[in-house]
Amino acid sequence: MQDDIRWSPPEVLDEVDVVMDLAALSNDPVGELDPARTLEINHEGRVRMARLARDRGASRYILASSCSIYGFQNDVVLDETSPPSPLTTYARANLLAEQDTLPLARPGFAVVVLRQATVYGLSPRMRFDLAINGMVLGLHQTGRIPVLRDGTQWRPFVHVRDTARAFLLAMEAPAQEVSGQIFNIGSDDQNVQILPHRSIAAEVEPRLTKLVQALAWGDPRDPNTFVGPLMPSSCCRECSG
Repeated sequence: MQDDIRWSPPEVLDEVDVVMDLAALSNDPVGELDPARTLEINHEGRVRMARLARDRGASRYILASSCSIYGFQNDVVLDETSPPSPLTTYARANLLAEQDTLPLARPGFAVVVLRQATVYGLSPRMRFDLAINGMVLGLHQTGRIPVLRDGTQWRPFVHVRDTARAFLLAMEAPAQEVSGQIFNIGSDDQNVQILPHRSIAAEVEPRLTKLVQALAWGDPRDPNTFVGPLMPSSCCRECSG
């Protein structure tokens, strides 16, 4: 069935054992179109579902959060203990949802937070607002690779199959080992700079390596975002951007 987490009847969770809460406005630009509604859905709605899950007898609630809560912390390797620094409404809503759902954990009701890296890969309902997927779409449509800013910034990535496996692990792990905890979902070998990904296209088709800087997937207040017109990249050397 389809419903809205803001007002769905409590009965929708009857006989549900595990809730994996992915209901949210899903990125920074959408979140800034209506910040109040973003907070209403991504924060308040998800806290409501966690409480309903607890009250209707579910054993586990898993929150899909985001690495965006860390904000821009250049040249630093972040882990779950690193201080959050959300820059956008989307990121703030995720952090608030974490802060208000984790305390609901109790014996018999586990709460787990998964902070996902930027997801990529094929799925039945494709999202092309994400960096790697957007590069693939741009390459397919124009023969050019859209790049955020100057491409020197670092981003963590995770394949959709890997993050799906993380949710399954969070569901199946003994409650005492995961309840009340936050887990970053990604891998060290997929923490990469944006620009070097042109080499992937070069391996597939050497002619399709011309880069463009485009209005990026992101928020103007995020230093990871290039804000400007569609324009050819003038060089590939390192620069401050």
